[in-house]
Amino acid sequence: MSSRLASGKLFQSLRNSQPLIRHYAARPEAVTDPKKEIIRRALYPSNIRNRASPTGTWRPDVGLAIQHAIPSVQAHNTIERAWLLHKRQIRKRREAELARKFESMRKAMEELEKIDTRLYMEANRQEDPRARSEAERQLAKTLRSSELRAVEARVRGLFPRELRVPTETPPPSGWNYEWNPIQRPI
Repeated sequence: MSSRLASGKLFQSLRNSQPLIRHYAARPEAVTDPKKEIIRRALYPSNIRNRASPTGTWRPDVGLAIQHAIPSVQAHNTIERAWLLHKRQIRKRREAELARKFESMRKAMEELEKIDTRLYMEANRQEDPRARSEAERQLAKTLRSSELRAVEARVRGLFPRELRVPTETPPPSGWNYEWNPIQRPI
């Protein structure tokens, strides 16, 4: 009887210390790739706090670990100032690198202006991304709404949004042989 009572109290204390878990919103998942499941569990560990997480999201002894690592307020302040100094140094290095690149680009543009003013003017021409030619307006009249949204969302000169990221394996649904990119008239 006492072992049942002790295990009941232990169970009750564990239930009270854990946050609520949403089981009602769980999606019924079909059989998935075990690699994906392992990656998902590593990236998004569960929020059950009954054991230490390997990804560092929760540790029961975090207070003790901090007290052992940083014994005093002065040590904590010193570490904090050193971290802020490190971040400032990184920021200054990045700003210096950007300034160097900008100066190099400015010199290249000055050289282009000296060599060929027409190319310089073309490189600095402002283009309204919302402006549409007559051919594009005629094409927009023939497209479906989803295709029209894809055409309107694409900014000329940037990477097309409808292209997929290259992967090592094909998608589980297979190849879509009917898909064709929308050709924008220039």
